[in-house]
Amino acid sequence: TACGGSSASTAGSTAGSTAGAAASGDSVTFTLSLVDNEQSNYYKGAQEIADSVNEATNGQFQIKVVAGGTLGGESDTLDMAIQGDLDIASCANSVLANYIPEMSILDQAFLWDSQDQANYAVRNELGDLIQEKANAQGIHVIGYMESGFRDVFSKKPIQTMADFKGVTIRTMENKYHQAAFESFGAMPVAMNYNDVFTALQQGTIDACENATANCLNSGYYEVTKNVTFTQHAFVYIVLCMSDDAWNKIPEDLREPFLAAVQEGVEYERNLLNEANDDAIAKLKDLGVNFYDIDVAELQAAYQAKAEEKGFTFDPEWQAAVDEAIASVAN
Repeated sequence: TACGGSSASTAGSTAGSTAGAAASGDSVTFTLSLVDNEQSNYYKGAQEIADSVNEATNGQFQIKVVAGGTLGGESDTLDMAIQGDLDIASCANSVLANYIPEMSILDQAFLWDSQDQANYAVRNELGDLIQEKANAQGIHVIGYMESGFRDVFSKKPIQTMADFKGVTIRTMENKYHQAAFESFGAMPVAMNYNDVFTALQQGTIDACENATANCLNSGYYEVTKNVTFTQHAFVYIVLCMSDDAWNKIPEDLREPFLAAVQEGVEYERNLLNEANDDAIAKLKDLGVNFYDIDVAELQAAYQAKAEEKGFTFDPEWQAAVDEAIASVAN
C-alpha cells in the first residue's frame, strides 16, 4: 500500500522504548493541524480519523485535531512537521509539491476522470513514489483526504469555451491550473483565498473556482449566480506525519493505525460527496444556475497549451499515473 514505505526500518530503538511505555498504559497524543474550520468536512473527517485510531489502538494513540489554521497555514505547518515540531500536518498536494517537485504531476488539469481513479493512484504505485520522497524529507504520508474536483463559479453564465473569453478568474497559485484557464481564453489571477469574496463583490474578478460545496460555504453564491461543471482539477489534502511521531508507533500497531486512518479518510470522501450534492440542491433554491460544458473541448485546449509550454514529468511518475488511469477506466 501507499502507506507502507521504507521508513519502518529507521524506527529502531525508539519504537521499542515507546512500545514499553504504551504497554504500561501510557497513551500518546498526536496533534493534527488543519487550516479549515470546525464546520468543514475536513474537520469532521479528521475527528473520524481520531476516533478510529483511538479504537484500533485501544486508546494507546489519541489524535487531537487543531482546526482553523491556529497553528499556521499549510506551508508553515508542513515545515513544522518536517522539522519534527508538529506531529501531523495537513496540506493540499500542491503545497507538498514544493518539497517533492515530481508531485507537480498531480497539479495538471483534467488528470483524473473520476474520484475512484484519483483515489486508486495514491493508494498504489503513485502513492509508493510519494512515500519514498516524503520519507527523504523526514515525513510519513499516512493518508489522503480529498478536496475533490473543482468547478467554476461566475457572475455571467459560462456555457461554452467561448464564454471564458476575457473572464478574470481567481485560481490557486498553480501554473498548470493557470495554463488551463489561459487556454480557454480567460485571464487567471492568483489571489489569497480570504480575499476572493471581496474581489468578486468589487468586480476585481469575474469568477473563481473550487469544490461546489465551497460556493455555498463561502457565500460566493451571493455574487456568482452561475456554476459550470468544468471538473478541471482534483485536489488531495495530504496527511503528513513527522518521523518523530511515526517512530512512536510500535511496529505491530502500524498497520492497524494506518487502516484506522484510512477509515476516517473514506468517511471524509463520502462527506465531501454528500456536501457537494447537498450544496447543489441548496444553491438551486438560492437562485444559482448550473451548466454542463463540453469538457472534451476544454481538455483539448489545455493539452495544446501544455505542449506549447513544454510541461513534462518524471517518466516513472508518469507511468504510475498511466497505470492508475488504465486500472480504473471511467
